[in-house]
Amino acid sequence: MRRLFSSFAYGRPGVGLLILRLAAGFAVIFAGTTQLLSASALETSILHLLAIAAGIFLVLGLWTPIAGLLLAILQMWVFSSLPCDLWTRILLASLGAGLALLGPGAFSIDARLFGWKRIDFGQKRENPSD
Repeated sequence: MRRLFSSFAYGRPGVGLLILRLAAGFAVIFAGTTQLLSASALETSILHLLAIAAGIFLVLGLWTPIAGLLLAILQMWVFSSLPCDLWTRILLASLGAGLALLGPGAFSIDARLFGWKRIDFGQKRENPSD
């Protein structure tokens, strides 16, 4: 799983990635729920449910590259198949693709699960059998 992440940015870049993840995730969740409530076809409901799931994963910072790629693909699919706001879909697809390429940052569940670990050996222990 570590191959999906180039690094987990700390400091200001990490905060920037957190802001991007939150903005994209909440925008997709909001757009997906409003369109899900007005959707009548099962196919479009499934698309919106997948988009909401990708948004939740982005907000949490869990499986960010996969969620970002899923978001980009779904937004381009919705853009090409359903009547919708063109620029909103392009913006959300761009944010999803960018987050898939950049990764989640340090302030995410991915960083806690798959980030670099530091092992501190400390002082050498005495042998208790001596």
